[in-house]
Amino acid sequence: MKKKLKPIPKFKNEDEERDFWATADTSEYFDWTKAIKNPKFPNLKFSTKSISLRLPIFLLDALKELANKRDVPYQSLMKVFLAERVKKETKMAF
Repeated sequence: MKKKLKPIPKFKNEDEERDFWATADTSEYFDWTKAIKNPKFPNLKFSTKSISLRLPIFLLDALKELANKRDVPYQSLMKVFLAERVKKETKMAF
């Protein structure tokens, strides 16, 4: 016998919806046996935020030199280095 699914409520705003799904049992609202795998989104990019970072000149020069050898922008190389270190320290997946 097929389980009757509950209707998804209407939400006033995203905060209300977020609070609801944080505690709801989604199996009461969706038939997960019919779920399909998401397609890949190759052009999807993470949200970014600009920051100011003060570095000693010697460190910035060294980063720029490394980036130049790898033919990449130095800020991109800094993001790679930071992500690798954070991944190592926190066991997060990037």
